[in-house]
Amino acid sequence: MVRNITANDFDFIYGLYMNPATNPYLLYELMDREAFMPIFNDLLKQNIIFIYADAGQNIGMFKLIPFHHRTKHINYIGGLAIHPDFTGKGFGSKMMTEIIDLGKQRGLKRLELSTATFNTKAIKLYEKHGFVFEGVMKNYTYIQAEERFIDEQLMAYLY
Repeated sequence: MVRNITANDFDFIYGLYMNPATNPYLLYELMDREAFMPIFNDLLKQNIIFIYADAGQNIGMFKLIPFHHRTKHINYIGGLAIHPDFTGKGFGSKMMTEIIDLGKQRGLKRLELSTATFNTKAIKLYEKHGFVFEGVMKNYTYIQAEERFIDEQLMAYLY
């Protein structure tokens, strides 16, 4: 099941973004709860972040960011993560299926995402669900804690 986040989901979302296993693949540097609160409130206000749950248990999250005007047929998938307690159990695949179905319900023609070029586990998952490689964005993400840039692979799913 996929649902929009609520104010009550702060602990789960914060925990995923700041978890050492998932943080290197997500947008925000490590920070304390107080520093993350304005980010969370902005995500809540924008209504773009979702939780994937199974049997009443929060499993993962993702953002579905709409484009506008001539690109309104596109949404960008960001912040996609499965809680480390649930990895390797097929939940990533189930969540991707629900994301694709949600895009179809919204009448989209294209979903796109990017991932670190070395994140082979994620790339394989996306390919399994019909996403195709579109290119590499050099020095796209800066990891402040490591003082280095990483390349991101752009992928898209066409309906």
